[in-house]
Amino acid sequence: MKQTLQLRVGQQLAMTPQLQQAIRLLQLSSLELHNEIQQALESNLMLETDEGEETSVADKSNQDQNAEEQPSGEAIPDELPLDTSWEDIYDASYACASPGADSATDILENRSSNPQGLIEHLLWQVEMEDLTESERLVAEIIVDSIDEDGYLQSSVEEIHGQLPTSIHFSPSDVESILARIQRLDPHGIAARSPAEALFIQLEQLPETTPWRGEAMEIVLNHLERVAEQRYDEIQAELGLSGSAVDETLELIRSLDPRPGQQLSNSAPEYIIPDVTVFRQDGAWHVELNREMTPTLRINPYYASLVKRGDTSADNHCLRTHLQEARWLLKSLQSRNETLLKVASAIVDRQREFMDHGEEAMQPLVLREIAETIDMHESTISRITTNKYMYTPRGTYEFKYFFSSHVSTTDGGEASATAIRARIKRLISAEETSKPLSDSAIAESLRDEGIKVARRTVAKYRESLGIASSSQRKVKQRGYGNKTQAAELRK
Repeated sequence: MKQTLQLRVGQQLAMTPQLQQAIRLLQLSSLELHNEIQQALESNLMLETDEGEETSVADKSNQDQNAEEQPSGEAIPDELPLDTSWEDIYDASYACASPGADSATDILENRSSNPQGLIEHLLWQVEMEDLTESERLVAEIIVDSIDEDGYLQSSVEEIHGQLPTSIHFSPSDVESILARIQRLDPHGIAARSPAEALFIQLEQLPETTPWRGEAMEIVLNHLERVAEQRYDEIQAELGLSGSAVDETLELIRSLDPRPGQQLSNSAPEYIIPDVTVFRQDGAWHVELNREMTPTLRINPYYASLVKRGDTSADNHCLRTHLQEARWLLKSLQSRNETLLKVASAIVDRQREFMDHGEEAMQPLVLREIAETIDMHESTISRITTNKYMYTPRGTYEFKYFFSSHVSTTDGGEASATAIRARIKRLISAEETSKPLSDSAIAESLRDEGIKVARRTVAKYRESLGIASSSQRKVKQRGYGNKTQAAELRK
């Protein structure tokens, strides 16, 4: 993976609760977003649905209305920096514990789950990594050893012992690949202890994060003292004030000690497309699914009740509701714009798929879309999770359109998805009495200009749920015997 050194000059926008909300909304599925909007309508009197003319969910005129009434220091920026937030702070989806949570049990509290499968999510990212075939095999073994909480259940030595004799890796090589897995999403994955899970997340924060170094020290050496509320000892050991210890613990509480639970398969979810793809005038177009995101606006009557200079409790409450409503509208607008931008870039790269189907799928990695729309890869990874696209060929998760590449004989590239489709086609057309072996399929693919090893064919075939040639032959023989017996009984 290419590493770059960037010099950032300028002011950094503080990570306010409002901006955290904007980032969190970006991750929600359509159904989750719909529920979020309904809750906001019920709890905030400043919000109402716009049943009339079609307007943007965050109509600019509504943003500017009564602008002078916004509390000082809470001005809403024209653009929310949703992209840089992934790199500049801890994951905003991690819910902060209450200020009074002091024990290790509170800090290591389980967090909200997500219907996306953890192993599937990790294997998809492994496929996107720039790894050799041997490194990829080690990575897959590591992923298979991760439990539902996100912890590695096998030691490096045990994983090393599972490697085929053809792979000449040392335990330190396995450790290096494990370190790459630990940088995948969700942050803190593949740790061997809660302390390591928290430490990995802290490592991924920018060095300028307040109290990052102190939090690392506490996570590595003082969690037991935190559990026993021996804060005076931590103060003395680290030379910190009481308020500094509080700030450091607050940072630790914002982390997720069970990162795997973010991607639990415990609850099924209905699939509702976020965008629709359609062909018009010879070109492919993308539009948002507005049915699940009702158009919202500020209630003009209640907004007019907010009085400038009035310090009463009632007026303060109205001002707070108004500001929260404006932030929600702006957050929804930013979410919609970002989703549309990503979806449009994907469709533009996969026009051949839209026209001709799976065998025409182009190889595509996160970095390409990130560079196209000028965002970070980690941002694209989160945006494409649990977001769906309705196309004339079916409804697909955004992630479906990304796959690794395989070289072709003419020096080009073919996507793994296209190769799977070709394997499926070859097997469906085989003579049932003479099923194609993986070697024969690899040879047929080479005839089509695709260089792929027999072992890779086997992996793709298994991912399609297709049995081996010997198993298919036995199954066909059994079917034939049943047919003959039925004929004899007639």
